[in-house]
Amino acid sequence: MSDCIIRGDLANVRIGRHCVIGKRSVVRPPFKKFSKGVAFFPLHIGDHVYIEEDCVINAAQVGSYVHIGKNCVIGRRCVLKDCCAIADNTYLPPETVVPPFTVFSGSPGRVSDELPECTQDLMIDVTKGYYQHFYPIAEIKENKEPVTS
Repeated sequence: MSDCIIRGDLANVRIGRHCVIGKRSVVRPPFKKFSKGVAFFPLHIGDHVYIEEDCVINAAQVGSYVHIGKNCVIGRRCVLKDCCAIADNTYLPPETVVPPFTVFSGSPGRVSDELPECTQDLMIDVTKGYYQHFYPIAEIKENKEPVTS
C-alpha cells in the first residue's frame, strides 16, 4: 500500500508471499540496547500476513496467517506465532509472545478470544483476494480501464 515504511536499512527484513501492509504503517526490525550502543536483529514476516493501517511493527518474528488490526503497536522483540490475530488499537508490550489461534486486544494486549482451526484458510482467501483485485497505480492515474484477465 502507499505511504508505508519498511526499515530494511537497519537490519534484514524478510517478508513472505501474499503479505499486505496497510497505509501509514511502519515495519522495522527489533533492537536491543547495549552499553556500547544499539544492535538491530533480523525481522521475518511469514506468508499471508495482513497488517492494517497506521501500525508500528517492531517484532522479532511475525508468523504466517497473522492479522494485525488498525492502529496497533507491536513492541520490540515480540513473537507472533502462526494463525493469531491482534485486534484494532492494541498495544503489545516488548517481548510478548502471542500463541497460535489466539486473539490479543487491549492496552496492554492480553488474550481476549480464540480463533477457529480454519484461520489458515481464511487468511489465504483474504490475502490472495487482495492481490487478485490489485491494480498498478500507473493504470489508476491514467484513468484507464483496469485490465482484467
